[in-house]
Amino acid sequence: MSSTPTDRPTLADQRRNFRALHDSGCFVIPNPWDVGSALALQGLGFKALASSSAALAWALGRPDGGLTRQQVVDHLAALVGAADLPISADFEDAFAAETGGVDHSVSMAIEAGVAGLSVEDFSGGQLLPLDEALTRLQAARRAIDRSGHDVLLVGRAEGLIRGRPSLDEAIARLRAYADAGADVLFAPGLKTNDEVAAAVAAVAPRPLNVVCGSAGVFTVAELAACGVRRISLGGGLARAAWAAFYRGARALAAEGRFDGLAGSTPAGELNALFEGRTGSRPA
Repeated sequence: MSSTPTDRPTLADQRRNFRALHDSGCFVIPNPWDVGSALALQGLGFKALASSSAALAWALGRPDGGLTRQQVVDHLAALVGAADLPISADFEDAFAAETGGVDHSVSMAIEAGVAGLSVEDFSGGQLLPLDEALTRLQAARRAIDRSGHDVLLVGRAEGLIRGRPSLDEAIARLRAYADAGADVLFAPGLKTNDEVAAAVAAVAPRPLNVVCGSAGVFTVAELAACGVRRISLGGGLARAAWAAFYRGARALAAEGRFDGLAGSTPAGELNALFEGRTGSRPA
């Protein structure tokens, strides 16, 4: 499970590997909420991981969107330091109201070691006008290019989940973000195979990320058949973990029963997962 500093992949290796994952096929990039869940997902054979703004916020007792930039950057650095996999950042609106702040925030995320990061077009409680969203995305692109590191930029069109349920508008924004330098495109809220296929075709040959955080919406095979290159889970795994926690705790609180602890992961298995873990990585 663990690696010594000399045999761990370098950040350059991880960033190169992450880009290669997007070249063909379809892969799942699950979203841990702490170091332990990241290492568990790594042990299951996933090829890359992504942070989740919601999952981290809930773990820290805050609502989604309620964390500071420094809290998020520290979390990213912890994931990068622990896992041997590329880490992509759910970087919300880059924690900045203006383009200069976007540049600075993106530079901080790159310094933390991420292999990719997303910048949303929703900020300050509103879906931004397209020209403003483009200016901010271009600032992120410049920060990445200036760094000299091979970090993927994800352009996110948030309208479908922010009260603007127009697929045509979402697709137009995705195309504009691709033209502005986004390497990967992402529109949360796609609901059908036809919508997914339309978005894939619109941004091709650039890869599309689809989030699937609930059961019964899509399968990996269906999304792959639509041409999706990358599938994330958002806060889905964290919500599943919270559901298991609540089942056990509510049964105890309401009925004095320990039934909810049945099927728990053995302590020995968890200890073995984390035994000998190191946190250093070669440059």
